[in-house]
Amino acid sequence: MHRSRSIAMLATATLTCTMAAVAIPTATAATSTAATSTATAAPTAVIPAPGAPVSHDQNPRVPEGALWTEEYFPSSDGSDVELHADVLRPAGLPAGAKTPVILSVGPYFAHRGQTGDDGFTGTGPSERFNDLIEGANLMERGYTVVLVDLRGFGGSTGCLDWVGPGEQADVKAAVEWSASQAWSTGKVGLYGKSYDASTGLVGANLAPKGLEAVVAQEPVWDMYNYLFSNGVRRPNYLGTPRAYNGIANLKGMADDSDRYKQNAAYEVAHPECLANNLTDTQNPDPDSTYWKARNLAEQAKGSQVPLFVTQGFIEPNTKPEDIEQYLDNHTGPERGWLGQWEHVRGTETGADGVLRMGREGWFAEVMRFYDAHLLGVTPTVTDPAYVIEDSRGTWRAQDTWPATRRSTTARLQPGSYVDDAGRPAAGVAAADAGTYDMESAPGMPPGASERARGPKPRTTDDGNAYYSWSKPVVNDVRVVGTPRVSLDTSSTGGTSGTGNVLVRLWDVAPDGTAVMFDEQMSLVRGGTVAFDLKSTDWTLRKGHQLVVGVGTNTTRSWSATPSGQTITVSSASLALDLQSPRTDVPTQGERSPYLDSYLRSYTTTWEATAPGTFPLTVAQG
Repeated sequence: MHRSRSIAMLATATLTCTMAAVAIPTATAATSTAATSTATAAPTAVIPAPGAPVSHDQNPRVPEGALWTEEYFPSSDGSDVELHADVLRPAGLPAGAKTPVILSVGPYFAHRGQTGDDGFTGTGPSERFNDLIEGANLMERGYTVVLVDLRGFGGSTGCLDWVGPGEQADVKAAVEWSASQAWSTGKVGLYGKSYDASTGLVGANLAPKGLEAVVAQEPVWDMYNYLFSNGVRRPNYLGTPRAYNGIANLKGMADDSDRYKQNAAYEVAHPECLANNLTDTQNPDPDSTYWKARNLAEQAKGSQVPLFVTQGFIEPNTKPEDIEQYLDNHTGPERGWLGQWEHVRGTETGADGVLRMGREGWFAEVMRFYDAHLLGVTPTVTDPAYVIEDSRGTWRAQDTWPATRRSTTARLQPGSYVDDAGRPAAGVAAADAGTYDMESAPGMPPGASERARGPKPRTTDDGNAYYSWSKPVVNDVRVVGTPRVSLDTSSTGGTSGTGNVLVRLWDVAPDGTAVMFDEQMSLVRGGTVAFDLKSTDWTLRKGHQLVVGVGTNTTRSWSATPSGQTITVSSASLALDLQSPRTDVPTQGERSPYLDSYLRSYTTTWEATAPGTFPLTVAQG
C-alpha cells in the first residue's frame, strides 16, 4: 500500500540565491566505482574515423574485444540539440552483424572524466561501465554497448536539464537511435547507477520503441527529493546544481575530434545554461511545474517495461524516497535487490574484498535478465523477483515488495517543541559552497553529534522533541514500505507556531539501547501536514518498542532555518505497513558491511523506557 505524498501547507516564499556573476566551478575528480582509470593512452590517441573503428590495440582506453566508433544524432524534442554517442561493438563479429544493445544515457561519459578531469593523457570512451563490459563479458556474449552524453555534457550540445523534459527527450532519442541502427536487432536494454539509473527510470516511463528492459541501481525516484524535503532544503540544494555545472563545463581533450571539442564547449557561447540550472532548481515547492516534470515515480503510471532495481534503505546519497510509489505505478515485470547498504553497485567490494551489498551473482543475474528480454533466452536458473536484506542482516525472497501482512495507523501523543535548531554546523556550511553530484558525493554522513547527544526518552516536551511509544512487541515485527505521518498544528485558542518538523522512528530495546532507523522533515504552517518518511525494511525484535520523535531539526541531513517558535501538535498519527518475519523465505546473501557502520552512528542509550500507548501486532502465520 502506498500513500501518495501530500503537503497541506507549504511555505509561499521561495528560496533565492544572490549572484554577482555566474560562477563556473571545476568539479573535483571522484574515484569511480567502475574499473579504475588506466591513463595509459598515448599523448595523441587514435580516434575513430568514418568506416575505421578503433580497437584496444590502437587505443588502450577501448575495452579488449571491442571496436570503438563515435556517432551523432538529434534529440527527439525537435530542438537543435545534437547528442554524442560512443559505440562499442564486439570485435569478432562482421561489421553488419546484428546484436542487442545495452545502452546508458547520462552526464558522466565525457572523454576527459566522469565528474572532473580524471588525468587521462589521451582521449577515448568512458570507462564508467567497464566493470559490466568486462565482468559480464559483453563483447564475447555479442552485445553492443552504447554510451550517450545527455545534452550539455560530454560531446552533446544543449543546456543541461536535471532529468527534465529535455533530458527525457534525449533518453527517448538514444533508445530509438540504438534500436534503428543496421547493426542492431532492435532490442535495447538500459543500464545505469545513480544519475544514469534515473535516466533508466525515464526510459521505463516513456517506453520508446525498442526498449525491452531496464537495470537501475540506486536511482533517484523523484528528483525533488535530492534537493528538498517537503519544502525544507537539503544541504546540497546549491552544491548539486554547481556540481553539474562543473561537469557540463568539462572541455574536450586535445586529441578529440573538432566536432566533439566544439560540442563540449557549448556552454562558453551559452552561459544561460549554467545560470538557469542554478536558479531553476531552487523552488522548494514539489508541486511546481518544474518539479512535477521531474517526478519519475508519478510518471511511472502504466509502464510495462521489465525493470530490475537496487535500493539501499539506509542510503546516505540517493535515498529510498518514492520507491514504493514508483513500483506501485509500474505494472511490468519487476526484479529488485533491496537492503541495508550505501551508494554502491551490485558487484562493488570494499578494500577488504567484501561485497558492499553482501550478495553474490550480480552480473550473472543481470545477464539472465537481459538475455531473457533482449535475446528471448529462457534462463536455466530461476531468480526470485525480489531479494531483501532486512535490518538483522538476513536475506529473504519475495514475489513483490513490500509484502504487507497488516496496515495500521497508530495514534500518537499530542505535544509541543521549540523549533530552535537546524542551522548547518560549520562543516556543513562550508561543504554547501562545494559540489555534490549524485555519483561522487556520498551524501551527508551519519552525525557524530547525534550519537553523542542522543534524545531524552520522554513523552512530554523536552525542548527539542517529544516522543510517543508503542507497547513492547510480543513477537518480531517488521516495519516495511513507506511510513506516513500526519500532524495537526491548528491553533486552539492561541498560536500553534510555524517552522520545521523532524519526525524520526526509533527502535528501542528493553535496556534502553535505541537505533534511529527512519526520518523525514517538513515545513509546518498551521493546519494539517502529512508526508511520507523514507521507505524502510526494519525488524523490531520481540520486546522492543517503536518510538516516534516529533521535534526540531537535529541532523545534518537538512539545511533548515529555525523559526524559534513553539510548535504545538494537537493530534498526530503514523500509518505503517507491517510484516511477520516468521513467513520469510531465506535466500543467499551476507550481511552488508554498511549496516554495522550505520548502527555505530545511529545507536545511543536512553535513560529510561516508557510503557507505551499503541500496539504493533501482526499475524505470525
